Amino acid sequence: MNLFLNSGKTIILENENQTRKLAEELAERCLKIKMNGSAIVIGITGDLGSGKTFFTQTFAKTLGIKERITSPTFAIQKIYKIPIVGLNDLIHIDTYRIEDEKEILDLGWEKLIGNPKNIIIIEWAEKIKEIIPNKYIQINFEYFGKNKRKATVKHFNKAENNETT
Repeated sequence: MNLFLNSGKTIILENENQTRKLAEELAERCLKIKMNGSAIVIGITGDLGSGKTFFTQTFAKTLGIKERITSPTFAIQKIYKIPIVGLNDLIHIDTYRIEDEKEILDLGWEKLIGNPKNIIIIEWAEKIKEIIPNKYIQINFEYFGKNKRKATVKHFNKAENNETT
């Protein structure tokens, strides 16, 4: 399907199966990325119920994580071991309830993003945009009809102040 490979691409997801496919493809792509000194960071934005947690659940399952993935709205962060050689953890962060980026920094943020064997998924990423690393992937989910979603995937390099392909 190659839904996410081109930055800035907007996709209409007709059903959960297409959202699942997007998550699977991105997870498989992340397994091929070689990061130099930092974690892979995926920031997810969108309204309540737009598919952020469902996407994360499928992403985690594609990485071989067997645990039940739930949104860490009250815990803020949950860490899951990735059972793939060469990777450590999937860190699932939900910033919906935070009031200050310092709350994320206090969780050991610098250490988490500094480990190239980690993959970090942040729901409500717009709330901590100032501390997101220079290179990251952003996915925005929007309602697009009764059961449809519109997903826009962008690859950013803040150091160069632009979107990359």
